[in-house]
Amino acid sequence: MQAALWGKPADRLPAIEWADWWQETRRQWESQGVPGELGRNEMFDLWGLDHHDQLWLRHWGEGFPAPAYHGSGVMKDEADYERLKPLMYRPEAIDRALKWVREIQPAYRRGETTFWLTLEGFFWYPRTLLGIERHLYAFYDQPALLHKINRDHAGYCMAFLEALYAIETPEFMTFAEDMSYNHGPMLSKDCYKAFVKPYYQQLIPYIKSKGTKVLIDTDGDVEPLIPWFLEAGIDGVLPLERQAGVDVNRIRQAYPEWIMLGGYDKTIMHLGEEAMKKEFERLLPAMCAGRYIPTVDHQTPPDVSAENYGIYVRLLKEYGQRAASAFGK
Repeated sequence: MQAALWGKPADRLPAIEWADWWQETRRQWESQGVPGELGRNEMFDLWGLDHHDQLWLRHWGEGFPAPAYHGSGVMKDEADYERLKPLMYRPEAIDRALKWVREIQPAYRRGETTFWLTLEGFFWYPRTLLGIERHLYAFYDQPALLHKINRDHAGYCMAFLEALYAIETPEFMTFAEDMSYNHGPMLSKDCYKAFVKPYYQQLIPYIKSKGTKVLIDTDGDVEPLIPWFLEAGIDGVLPLERQAGVDVNRIRQAYPEWIMLGGYDKTIMHLGEEAMKKEFERLLPAMCAGRYIPTVDHQTPPDVSAENYGIYVRLLKEYGQRAASAFGK
C-alpha cells in the first residue's frame, strides 16, 4: 500500500475495505449464503481483498463507565475528569497494544499485510468524555478543561508512540476526528487553531520523522478543512464522502500531493454493475494521478447484496490495474 500512497503503484492499486463491514451488512449477506462465522481476514480472503491491520489505541482501563447512550458522554466538569482520570491513560492499554503489534509483525514484515495506526484526535477525544452537545459548548464555557484533557491525551499518545516505534513502524496513521459534517466544519478555524492544532503539532513531527504518513479521518465535507490540516503538517484524509459533495478530482487538482483514501459513493453500489462502472469512471482521473486509493466512502451499507459486492471488488481491481498502468502518463 505504501507505494500507492506516496509513490508509483505496482501492477494495481490496493483493493481494500478500510473499515469493517456493518453488522447489518454481514447479516444480510449471511442470509444470501455468505458464511457468518468468518473473521476479518477470512472475509478479506473470501472477497479477494488485500489484508490490512489497524491498531486503534484505547485509553481506558477496567471500570471506566460507558455512556448512557451514543453521544451522551461520561462527565460534566473538571471534578468528574479528575475522578475518572485514574481509570484513563492506562499503561496496560499500551502493553496490550504492543502485544498485538508483535502478533501481526511477522506478516507485516513479510509484506502480507499493511499495518496502520489510529489515535483519537483532539476534537474527537474530549467529545467521547463530554458528549456531543456539552463538548461543543465547552469551547466557550470550559476552555481550561479542554486544554487539560488534550494535554493529558497528547502526553499519553507520545508515550505510546515512543514505545511503538521502538519495535515497529506503521505505514500510515490516522487521527480519528469527525470534525466535519455534510455542510463543512463543526468548529471555527479559531477554535481549531486554539484547541486542536497545537496538540497535532506536538505529535506530528515525531510521527513523520519515523517515516509514517499522517492522515485525518473525518466524515462529511472535508474540503474546507484541507488548508487547516496542511498547516499542521497532515498528509491526507479519508473517507471522502460523496454524499457530502466531496470530489476527489477537484481535490487532486487543488492539492497534487494530498493523500486520499475512500471517495467511492456507497449509495450507488446496490444499483448494479453499470452504476458501479460509472462511479469508477468518475474516480479514474484521480486514481491515475496517484496518491489515491479508492475505497467505499464509509462502510458498505446493507442494501448492497453479496452479488453486487463481488462485482464491486472485481471492478475495483480492474480499474486499479488501469490506473497503475496509466500512472504518470
